[in-house]
Amino acid sequence: MSTSSFEVEATVESLDVVQDHFARWWDGLGIDDPALRFKLETALAEIAANIVEHTRRTDREAGRRYTVDLDATDQELTAVLTDNGRPADVDLGAVTMADVHEESGRGLALAIAALDRLEHRHEHGRNVWTLVCER
Repeated sequence: MSTSSFEVEATVESLDVVQDHFARWWDGLGIDDPALRFKLETALAEIAANIVEHTRRTDREAGRRYTVDLDATDQELTAVLTDNGRPADVDLGAVTMADVHEESGRGLALAIAALDRLEHRHEHGRNVWTLVCER
């Protein structure tokens, strides 16, 4: 199974669902590289947590949701997270690690450090996060 796609509500409970789906997908790949798994899984968890914490909807009845698409090729592993929130005001080039005494502000910096590429765009009313680890 080199691809997996699922949708979840943007709630704290969804973070466990994302990690469970990731684990099943990863186990099906047959890749024996704990460091690679750690990098992608860490970044995926951080971006999913940011979606849960920060996305806002103008249409409250529709509910906040996001999809996760996982894909593996011989060259790279990719996770694409798409949420139905307002455009996220993110400048990935300006992200820095939060001070050690701050309680938050590390998620994007950790994801950037773990990945070979992190991209964000807003299109068709959705935020799209692309996470890439090269193999």
